[in-house]
Amino acid sequence: MAVPFLKGNNHLYRSNTWPGVVVSLESELKQPHIRISLPEQAASISSAISGGGFVSLDHIVNRYVDKHYDCSDPVNDMSNFMAVHDYPAESTAGLMTAVKLKYASIREERSEQASILCCTTAGVGNAACAGSSRTTFAAYQPGTINIMLLIDGMMTPACMVNAMLTATEAKAAALHDLGVKDHETGAVATGTTTDAMVLGVSGNTAYGVNHHYAGTATDLGGMIGRLVYESVTESIVSEREGRI
Repeated sequence: MAVPFLKGNNHLYRSNTWPGVVVSLESELKQPHIRISLPEQAASISSAISGGGFVSLDHIVNRYVDKHYDCSDPVNDMSNFMAVHDYPAESTAGLMTAVKLKYASIREERSEQASILCCTTAGVGNAACAGSSRTTFAAYQPGTINIMLLIDGMMTPACMVNAMLTATEAKAAALHDLGVKDHETGAVATGTTTDAMVLGVSGNTAYGVNHHYAGTATDLGGMIGRLVYESVTESIVSEREGRI
């Protein structure tokens, strides 16, 4: 299900699939960002610049920075950002993006085994094909495709890793179907040079299932793939057309 988020004056969305989850666009601040607030801490795995790895989270922040952002010390800079905005450093994942936040996309789906919300900001200005010989960089740069994936249900740690793999495959499929190319090699892009992802899992026992697998052969993996594919696609198309 697509949801009408960040269009017009609508800067707040309350999840229909994970009660208590709120996604908001903090656009009036000096440092605009998307904030996802969870009703209680969730198990997480992520590649976030702050709050990454296996941790427990109750906030996810996707912060906008312009293309001239000073990347010399992003960890300390994000720590200062968290402090200024009173986000708990120990339970907040912090991402950065150079994509305008108005191009964000949210997709949700509920099933008898789990419920999922996916929020994506995506641009392809630095699209790249993993595995091809191309220029690499030592310095950190803000993310271009940032995927925030929230799953209400139970998953083993191995299943969480499996979910990240499925989400990454869905992202690559969306780029393929949109005809996105590596700007340096001309190969079909699999992502961009600065992608990031956060997965949060509630541990809710009400569904009665503890998921061990999240590959594309499973119902859970199918949901993850659909929502990530649709969310990445919508955000890229919106950013391309500048239609919001």
